[in-house]
Amino acid sequence: MAVRTATPVTGWLLRGSDGRLTAYAPAEGGVVRWTETRPGGPEWTGPELLAVPGLEPFLSIAQGAQGYVHLVGLRRRELEGGTETDIVYATQFQSGRPPTNWRSLGSPHGQDRQRSEQIGAPTAAVDSAGLHVFVRNAGGGVCGRRQDARGIWGPWADMKGSHVLDGLTAAATPAGRIELLGPASEFVLRWRQEQPGGPVRRVRNVPAKPGACSATAGVTGDDRVTHFWRDAADGSLQTLLPEPVAGEAGADAVTDTDTGAEPATVSVGGTGSGPVAVLHAVLDGHACTVLAQRAASGLPAVAVCPSGDEALAAQWSETGEEFSGAPGLALDAAGRVTVAVLGMDGHLRVARQRGDAAGLALGPWQRV
Repeated sequence: MAVRTATPVTGWLLRGSDGRLTAYAPAEGGVVRWTETRPGGPEWTGPELLAVPGLEPFLSIAQGAQGYVHLVGLRRRELEGGTETDIVYATQFQSGRPPTNWRSLGSPHGQDRQRSEQIGAPTAAVDSAGLHVFVRNAGGGVCGRRQDARGIWGPWADMKGSHVLDGLTAAATPAGRIELLGPASEFVLRWRQEQPGGPVRRVRNVPAKPGACSATAGVTGDDRVTHFWRDAADGSLQTLLPEPVAGEAGADAVTDTDTGAEPATVSVGGTGSGPVAVLHAVLDGHACTVLAQRAASGLPAVAVCPSGDEALAAQWSETGEEFSGAPGLALDAAGRVTVAVLGMDGHLRVARQRGDAAGLALGPWQRV
């Protein structure tokens, strides 16, 4: 079973409600899945193919408070009269169990096949009500659909924006509040909910030159999302620390040219490629943000920052062997930081935090 070379995304390693970790990756003919045989491992099942004919080599994965996993992708099928492009999703309710049938969310451009072919890869997040899906439209702006608490989908909504590049990224806090980031040619565009379940609205742009497919919206606290992206020129990892949501000046919808007085972006240190994986964890009694990236060497690199102070220059430690795509991060059933990558041979590789060392020290890598 061949794992496909995919647009790199993080968030593909998740812990289910039964405590077992599951890893997902696009593959020829659909999605492959590896699942721990018991909480905390070390044995895994897989790779198991979840068939999705026509799925593009990209997968956005979102998990809600109940532990359900939503798989969202872009599908292209050759039909009479041309190519049909639509966004599809399925839901996995229990670790290792089959997901629901894949359902179509259509395209923001409806039956206009030519414009639908130009949409970007979707990103998804689950707020306090239901699943949200966002996509770059053919005009370079952003459109979104949302599911309500009854599971009913609303129509595609125009969320504005312009010159948006590939690599939209969204995250929902444990409190159920979504933030969305869109890299653009001269700015980082942002949207967010002021309250869980509320409307997702534009907030002020951040002047920057982000690289396409390099951004991550990562949860770094109970109600905090921190945004990361790579500088398009040198590949350095940049961040903008989160701002207060309630009562924030300038939190109303803005125009594309209204940049306002934004905090300066800060380098997190270290260069690499693709998006950085982000995990909120407690290490030695301290709330921390764990970061993992594909270093310039092609090896996994891991760093730890104080939670809420991710602008501190991180000390990156390389480990393991060369891999493709972007790493995944999760806490296993024992509370250990777990790093996963897809090796150049397509096999899953996993390393877990050692329990006999202070800070974050990883044990040996396991080939699955």
